[in-house]
Amino acid sequence: MSDATPSPASPDFNDMTRDIAEVPAVEVIVTVAVNLMSAAAVKLGLTEDGDKHKDLDEARKLVHALAGLLDASTTEISSFHAAPLRDGLKSLQLAFREASIVPDEPGQGPGEKYTGPVYG
Repeated sequence: MSDATPSPASPDFNDMTRDIAEVPAVEVIVTVAVNLMSAAAVKLGLTEDGDKHKDLDEARKLVHALAGLLDASTTEISSFHAAPLRDGLKSLQLAFREASIVPDEPGQGPGEKYTGPVYG
């Protein structure tokens, strides 16, 4: 079946590879960060559906991953891109602290390994 022609509904792998090759790394990093932020906001219950999708264990993982990505990419993306992402991260960290029944000690919250303690 390797001779099969891709259907018009499925994208050609070579086209997808070429499209990705044309995207600057900064754009990929920022897109991933925004996706992590959005997912974390949903898991924190910060959407219209609120508690329906709230899962603090999942939110912790997403916020921690976002903090790690931003820490690792600090020298790779400009402050123009990094500043709003850091602000969003801090907002998510504070929202996590507020949503927790038993808040983590300062410096022990999600992502604080990378950002240091977060205070309101």
